[in-house]
Amino acid sequence: MCGIAGFFNPYVDYKTEEPKWRHVLERMNAAQKRRGPDDDGTYLSSICGLAHVRLEVIDLKTGHQPLIRRSNGRECAIIFNGEVYNMAELKAELSLEGVHFQTTSDTEIVLAGYMLHGKDYIKKLNGIFAFALWDSASEELLLFRDRLGIKPLFYTMIGETLVFSSEIKGLFAYPGIRPIIDKNGLCEIFALGPAKTYGKGVFKDVLEVLPGQCITFDRTSCSEEFYWQLESHPHTDSMKETIEKTAWLVEDSVKKQMLSDLPISTFLSGGVDSSLVTAICARELKKQGKILNTFSFDFVGNQKYFKSNSFQPSQDRPFVEQMVKYCGTNHRFLECSNQNQLDCLYQAVDARDLPCMADVESSMLYFCSEVTNYNKVTLTGECADEIFGGYPWFHNEKAFKTDAFPWSMSMEPRQALLDDSVIRELHMDEYAHAAYEKTIRETPRLAEDTPEEKRRREIAYLNLRWFMVTLVDRMDRTSMYHGLEARVPFADYRIVEYIFNVPWEMKCPDGIVKGLLRHAGEGLLPEEILWRKKSPYPKTYDPAYEKLLGDELKEVLADSNAPIRTLLDTRKVNDFLNSPSDYGKPWYGQLMAGPQMLAYMLQVNYWLEKYKIQIL
Repeated sequence: MCGIAGFFNPYVDYKTEEPKWRHVLERMNAAQKRRGPDDDGTYLSSICGLAHVRLEVIDLKTGHQPLIRRSNGRECAIIFNGEVYNMAELKAELSLEGVHFQTTSDTEIVLAGYMLHGKDYIKKLNGIFAFALWDSASEELLLFRDRLGIKPLFYTMIGETLVFSSEIKGLFAYPGIRPIIDKNGLCEIFALGPAKTYGKGVFKDVLEVLPGQCITFDRTSCSEEFYWQLESHPHTDSMKETIEKTAWLVEDSVKKQMLSDLPISTFLSGGVDSSLVTAICARELKKQGKILNTFSFDFVGNQKYFKSNSFQPSQDRPFVEQMVKYCGTNHRFLECSNQNQLDCLYQAVDARDLPCMADVESSMLYFCSEVTNYNKVTLTGECADEIFGGYPWFHNEKAFKTDAFPWSMSMEPRQALLDDSVIRELHMDEYAHAAYEKTIRETPRLAEDTPEEKRRREIAYLNLRWFMVTLVDRMDRTSMYHGLEARVPFADYRIVEYIFNVPWEMKCPDGIVKGLLRHAGEGLLPEEILWRKKSPYPKTYDPAYEKLLGDELKEVLADSNAPIRTLLDTRKVNDFLNSPSDYGKPWYGQLMAGPQMLAYMLQVNYWLEKYKIQIL
C-alpha cells in the first residue's frame, strides 16, 4: 500500500518553475509519508504533477513510483495505491499480446493494460486501489477508485487547478488550500459522524472519488463515469448451489489476497469471519511449510470489568485459544491500556484527518502499531457483517421499520451535549434524513421484490454505502498510519455482487445470523467457532477509562480558548458526566455509547485546534 497525491492545470506550464513545483510535490509526499515509509518519488510534466510514497509489499526491488512507460512518442505515468490480486492472470494475458515488462509489480500491469486497451481495462482488475494516471498523448489525467471504496482518494479545485491526495492532509500541503468547515460540514460531524456522506470530504470544497468511479480531466473538461455499480438480479441458484458458490468465492478471495513478497498475518478474534480467513491462510501456508502469524486484541483488565450485553455476549479469548490450537498458528495476544486508548484518540484524528470512531479507532491504531513490529501485511475479517447481514439492525424489527439509518436511529443522544443554539442552527435531523433518503432512492431493486425483500435490499445497500465504508476507512487509516497493509477479503466485489442478490431466507436460514456464511465454512472450523453467536470488536468496560475521558473533557472546557466551547453546553456536559453510563444504548453502531461520546467530543476539539479550522 502507498499514498498518492498530485495536481493538474492545463493553463499553466509547471516546467517554467520546476524547483518550486517539485518542492510542492515533496511537501505532499511528506504529509502522507506514514502511508509509504519505504520509498518516495515525484513526476512533473508541463501541466501535471504526481507524487508517491511507497510501502514495499510486492516487487521490493523494482517497484519504485511514479512508474513511466513510453511507446511511439507517447508517455504515460501512474501512481498507484493498493493491490491487484489477479495480477498473475492479467500479466499472462498481456504477455501473450506482446507486452514486455521491466518490473514484477501490479502497477506496471495496470499501466500497460491501460496503454493497450484504454481506461476500460480497469474492469479487469480485482483488487483494492486508488490511482492517478497521466497520458501525454491525450493530455488527460485520470483518477480511479476501486469498486467498493476500500482505498481513499480525495480531491478539490483551487481556481483552475485540480489537487488530489490519498488523505485530506495531502491537500492541505498544497499552497492556498485551507481547512474550512461550513454548516454542512458541522452536520457531517454531529449528525452523521463518524460516518460521512460518500463523495464528500467534510471540509468545504473537498470531494472524494466515489467507489467504482473514473474521473477524467483534460484541457477543456472534466468527465465522470462509473465503470462499476452494484445491480439487482434474480437469484436462481438452489440453497446447495448458493452455499457451494459462497464457499468457493470466500476461499478464492482469501487465497488471492495472500499475494505478497513479505510474510502475511491475520487478525483473529475467534469469531466466524476472522476464523475463516485464518483457517484458509494457515492451511495454504502449511502447504509451503510455513506457520501463520495471528494477532488478537483486548483491553487490560477486561476480564474483571467485562459486562455481557446484547451487543457483546461473550469475551473472545477462549475462542481465540481454540482457533490457535486448531490451526497451529504463531499467536500473540495484544492488550491496550486506558492510557494507550486516550493517547491514541488524538493520533487517530491525525490518521483520519477527521473525528472518527473514538476509542474503537484509537485502540485499533494502537494494535496496528504493535502488529507492525512483526508483520507488514495482514488479512482481516472486516466487512462480512455488512455483506452477510450480521448486525442486529438486519434483524431488529424497530430498525427494519424506522425511516432512518438503522445504526443511528435517534438524533437525541447526538445532541445531548450540544449548545441549544447550535442545535437550532444546524437542522441535524433534516440533514441526516436527506442523506438517508438519497441512498434509499439509489438502492438497486427488482420490480418483483416484495415489500419485505425491498426493505432488506435497502438495509443491505445502506450498510455497503455507509457503515462498511466507515469501518474500512478506519482499517485503512489506522493500519497505514503505522506502515501496515490490512486487507479485507470479504470485500471482494464478486462476493458483494453475488450475496447482495441472495434472498434473505438463504442468507439467514432458520433465523441463523449469517447462516449462509456459516454453512459455507463447514469443514473449515470447529463447530463451536462456526456457530458462535456474533460478538463485535471488543471495547473496555473499565470505569477508570470513562473517568479519564471525563477529566480530560472538563480540562478542555475549562480552557477559554478551546474551540469546542462554542459548540457544547457546559451544564449539559457536567450533567452527562454525573449520570450513569448506559453501554446498552449506543449512539452509533454497536460500540459507541456514553464514554465514546465523550471521546468523540475530545477528538472534535483536538481536530478543530490541530488543523486550525475556520468555521463559517
